[in-house]
Amino acid sequence: MNTLTLGTSDSAGTLTLPHQRAASHDTGAFDDIVDELSAVLFSLLGRRDRRVRAEQYLRGLLTTPGRKSIRNIAARLGGAGVDQSLHHFISSSAWDWRPLRIALADHIEQTAAPRAWVVRPIHIPKAGRHSVGVDEQFAPHLGQVFRGQQALGVWLASPELSAPVNWRMVLPGPWTNDPERREQAELPEGTGAESAGECAVSAAVEMARLWGIPHRPVLLDLRRRGDISTATEQLTAGGVPFLIRISPSSRMAVADPALPGHRAGSLPAQRVLELVKGMRIPVSWPDAAHGNTARTSLAATVPVAMPGPLRSKPRRLLLLGEWSDPAQPPSQMWITDMTHASVGSLLRLAKLNGRVEQDLARIGDRVGLRDFVGRSFRGWHRHMTLASVAHTAIALSTCG
Repeated sequence: MNTLTLGTSDSAGTLTLPHQRAASHDTGAFDDIVDELSAVLFSLLGRRDRRVRAEQYLRGLLTTPGRKSIRNIAARLGGAGVDQSLHHFISSSAWDWRPLRIALADHIEQTAAPRAWVVRPIHIPKAGRHSVGVDEQFAPHLGQVFRGQQALGVWLASPELSAPVNWRMVLPGPWTNDPERREQAELPEGTGAESAGECAVSAAVEMARLWGIPHRPVLLDLRRRGDISTATEQLTAGGVPFLIRISPSSRMAVADPALPGHRAGSLPAQRVLELVKGMRIPVSWPDAAHGNTARTSLAATVPVAMPGPLRSKPRRLLLLGEWSDPAQPPSQMWITDMTHASVGSLLRLAKLNGRVEQDLARIGDRVGLRDFVGRSFRGWHRHMTLASVAHTAIALSTCG
């Protein structure tokens, strides 16, 4: 398969991307990574014209300065008709993005040894009203309402790198219940409204059931979204271990008769952890925001029981707490079904969310994860798929 060479030429004829010049990365190795990803993934598109367009779009995502719109990418690549052909390839063509996502995940599994699937929301402000999914939406991590699109990405993460492989868009009721809007956005039949929490769970369960890749623990944040009991039931049914961040007010009962609070009934998670402060141990973990510098926190786990669906027995789980300041209440807390895992391994797993945050800021926004301009639901998914490939190429090159 013919491949497109990326970047701009230096005096020696070597093609270099701007971020590589600044960081002195091995440009030959980077081009090899991009060529390999193109060969592995785009062969699934079948037709040669689609393979060429996919490589063009990937090149544009990696080299176009500023916003990665189809118009800007086409202007960067040059040539008559590029804008129209790329617009058709992304928004109107019939190729299915799902096989590419599965192949991308399998490639990352083989090359980067991910330890978790981290589900992370992204919020995309939009001034207009015609782009698919745009509405007044609440961003939990911002604590405010914004106008735009909300999506959930599933990232394969290790301490060294992370990359998104699956995406779900939160579709509010005004989009799924309005026939005119459904037709405008070309929503597939059967696509219904889902909350952010439901999107997060269903994206992970879909991967576990249909993708044929090793199941990794799923990291979710359900402090302000979703039903924790329902989420844990669905993830368990899908065969996916989980580590879910919860709010201090989430209620549960101490399940070990030897521990304080066992006879106190249902208690807030923060209170449960405060009762076992004497069990805390120091745990070292890599801080992705500061070059994986080693940090140390105090942490403890407590066997707990959480209420399940109606007429079912309470679920036996493990409550994990972290204290960044020993004199203050626990700063973060999670529940998990990995009841035999050590305190240290669980906390280090939880910290992979920081790896994703860092890589989204460092790479994801630069390759256009928030930049799709268009009304098409399918177009958005195709753009996000190819932007995920671009993100993966940079992530693999920068982590060596």
